[in-house]
Amino acid sequence: MATNISEQPAKASGTYRIGGDVTVNRLGYGAMQITGPGVWGDPKDPAEAVRVLRRAVELGVTFIDTADSYGPFVSELLIREALHPYADDLVIATKGGFTRSGPGDWRVVGRPEYLRQQCELSLRHLGLDSIPLYQLHRIDPKVPLADQLGELALLQQEGKIQHIGLSEVSVAQIEESRAITTIASVQNLYNLANRSAEDVLEYCERNDLAFIPWYPIATGELARPGGPLDAISSAHGASPVQLALAWLLRRSPVMLPIPGTSSVAHLEENVGAADVRLTDDEFEALAKAS
Repeated sequence: MATNISEQPAKASGTYRIGGDVTVNRLGYGAMQITGPGVWGDPKDPAEAVRVLRRAVELGVTFIDTADSYGPFVSELLIREALHPYADDLVIATKGGFTRSGPGDWRVVGRPEYLRQQCELSLRHLGLDSIPLYQLHRIDPKVPLADQLGELALLQQEGKIQHIGLSEVSVAQIEESRAITTIASVQNLYNLANRSAEDVLEYCERNDLAFIPWYPIATGELARPGGPLDAISSAHGASPVQLALAWLLRRSPVMLPIPGTSSVAHLEENVGAADVRLTDDEFEALAKAS
C-alpha cells in the first residue's frame, strides 16, 4: 500500500486527536451514500461500494463516519466486508438514535435500552470490540438527556465505547451534555454555503472538541459559471468541490470534513482537496462570497 503524501493525499490535511488520544487524518469519509436510495437497503453496486471504501484507505483516509441507521446497518456491514481486519490507524465512528421504517424515513429514539441495543449491534456488524467514537445521532426530546447520555457513559465504562459524540446540537445542548459526561465531538450541518452552526464551531474550537461537518461540499450558487469560484478554481486547477473542502480544512484546526460518495472517481476528487492551499485572500473571498 502507498505510504507517502503524494500517493496518500488525505495525509496532507493534517491530523487531529479526537478526545485527546485518537489520532486521525482530518479529511475523512462519510459512509452514508454507499447504501440504496433514500439511505435504505443495499446499494445498486455493492462491489463499487467496497472499492470506494478500500480506495479511501489507500488514499490515506483514517477516519470513516457511519451510523446504524444507514441502510439500516448496510453501511456498517459493507465497511466490515471491505476493510476488516482494520488497519491499526483506521478509526471508525458510528451513531445511534434513529430508527428506520422505510426510504427517507427517520425517527428519533433515545430510550436507553434502544441505544444499548444499537451499540451492541454496531459492535457486531463492524466487528469491533470497542467503538472509537459513538455519537448520539439526535437528542430525543421525549427522553431525559441524562438518561440518553447516561447509557452511553455506562457503555463507555464497560469498554464498548471509547469516546462519546453529539449530532445536530446547539451550544446550550453541548454544555448540558458536558455536565453529564465527557463529550469528544459534535457533528452538525456546516459547509461553505451554510454556516448556520458557526457558533457551535466556535464553541468546539474554544473547548478542543472535534467538529464534524455533514453535507460539507455544498457550494450552491458559488459554483455557477462566472461565479466567485471560477477564478480561484483556475488558479489552483481545482474543482469547486475541492475548494469547498479546502476552505473547511483552512477554517478550523478542529474541523474533520467527511465528504461521502458512492463513486471511486468522486472519492479521488474529494480527497484531492487536501492538497489545495488557499491564500489568505482566497479564503476571505470565498467566505464573503457565500
